[in-house]
Amino acid sequence: MNKEIVIGREKFAPSEPAYGRAAAQPVVFGATVGLFQDADSGAGGNAAVLFASPWGLEELCTRKFWRIISEKLAAEGIPSFRFDWPGTGDGLDGGDFSSGFTVWSDALVAGAELLQNLSGRQRIIVLSQGMGSTIAAEAAARIDGLEAIGFMAPVVSGRHYIRELSIWSGMVDADLGLDETQRDKSGVSIASLKLPAEIGEGLRRSNLMTLDSKLVPECLVLARTDRPADKEFASHLAQFGGAVTTEDYTGYDKLVSNPVISQLPLDIADRVTDWVASVASRLPMAENKGFVAPIQGGHLQGDGFRDTPLRFGKGQRLYGVMCEPLIQKQGATILFLTSAYDRHAGWGRSIVHISRELARRGIASLRFDSANASDSPPVPGAPDQVLYHTAQNADVAEALEFLKMREAAVPVVVAGRCSGAYLGFQNAAAEPGLAGAVLVNPITFYWEPGRSVDEAVREGNRTLEDYGSRLLRASTFRRLVRGELDFPGIARNVAGGIGRRIRGLARRLLRHRTTEGKAVYKAFAALKDRNVPVQLLYSYRDPGLEYFDFYFDEKDGKVSGYPNVSVEKIADADHNLTPEHARKAYIDALEQMARRFPV
Repeated sequence: MNKEIVIGREKFAPSEPAYGRAAAQPVVFGATVGLFQDADSGAGGNAAVLFASPWGLEELCTRKFWRIISEKLAAEGIPSFRFDWPGTGDGLDGGDFSSGFTVWSDALVAGAELLQNLSGRQRIIVLSQGMGSTIAAEAAARIDGLEAIGFMAPVVSGRHYIRELSIWSGMVDADLGLDETQRDKSGVSIASLKLPAEIGEGLRRSNLMTLDSKLVPECLVLARTDRPADKEFASHLAQFGGAVTTEDYTGYDKLVSNPVISQLPLDIADRVTDWVASVASRLPMAENKGFVAPIQGGHLQGDGFRDTPLRFGKGQRLYGVMCEPLIQKQGATILFLTSAYDRHAGWGRSIVHISRELARRGIASLRFDSANASDSPPVPGAPDQVLYHTAQNADVAEALEFLKMREAAVPVVVAGRCSGAYLGFQNAAAEPGLAGAVLVNPITFYWEPGRSVDEAVREGNRTLEDYGSRLLRASTFRRLVRGELDFPGIARNVAGGIGRRIRGLARRLLRHRTTEGKAVYKAFAALKDRNVPVQLLYSYRDPGLEYFDFYFDEKDGKVSGYPNVSVEKIADADHNLTPEHARKAYIDALEQMARRFPV
């Protein structure tokens, strides 16, 4: 059983304007982690906002959106608090869920009390989305000082939502290329995230249309235009009195489709902020300023590990979690880099689980959000699209500097998947402070200046073998016939793949002479000259493996001309390393690399 230990208090300098806003202050409470965003001024009166997050893939996609709203609220003088539900995100595993849905509603009530203590504000406004709306409604009567609730794309019927989630989960798994044997069908799950059975059962029984009294004086319902139940719920609330504002949740589908291509509805963020500010302006000012508790950081301790949420970098602009062993520390520290716009917990909480398993083996790690990804604010002047951009190099440099200050002479090994692998490769080649690299499914080692990341992501090129194997599956063929798959896009990608192979045969003869080829070989030569060990892990049929094979000759895991580079190919695995055996291969590779540097 995991247990929680909270220690210490942290003092942080204010963010320097040149580096933008400081990341929100991490706070450990219960068996989970929250982020307190203080107000920029006292203009917001006596109100504070508590976020009730959605769950699953929807939470992963809205993580950055929550941060943006919290920063807009701070600019209006309104503090806020957002947190991981127990057993999710950076929270501890192995908790007691025997009391069912109440476990999460209790966490919301506790979060409200903590927010009041941290902010000195006594009036609470809850902003909820998806399953978080169900939890907010259940907990409303127990939250002291609750004045308003925003219901964004609420789960009106839990039973209907679970059926919908099952379909959504199947589409996600199919898009990843997972076959039926690799899908988790034992309960409610999506994107490698599994809902605790007791929570799922409570959700199944929930229905917001059974509410029989007024929850709060004011409500906002952001209704999806293709879900009549959302507006029906708004009408249901209105019959009990109180002010109910109903607006369309424009851009919802593009927000929650995929964290890589998620489009944030910033107009919705502005409208939500305006609504909160309007509610706050009508609340009476406190007669006496509430007690403001000192902000306590602390840590979570579990089976063989200790997680410390923290901020670092210039102006405390970056947010991450240091995971350390309870036994004697061994080997290098692992620096995990953000993959696409996934939060640092990783796809399906993979990096949380990997970090904690490494700690049990004596290996420490730091996982963090790069600037403008998830909970780390953007850097002024940097592009909105930070993937494959040199702006991310500063994040790596500041993370490395933080580790050097914290752990002195301990070597650091960089690790990442996909875009994180690209970033790790570039920095390992250029940064002498990095001792080694473990890179998973990098799709490229060179990014052409000016190339559009958004277009590259939309193209979503797969290998020809991958398309072939997918088309042989009956489920994929049925989706194609029903029009659920983009046949013209698939045809273009297949034709493009054939064309690339034909062109590749000719280009392979000239690969050393192209601009890209010169850059790739120069970077690998730099790693070879410094004798930096590089472990590459590829899933079979991953497009990155085709790219690697174009530039290098590999046999039995060894790369011709580069004795410092090794390659491992993982069978029956997708790009995200979803199957358990694939994640085990990643953990083992990280451990082996870390132990090459005894401390």
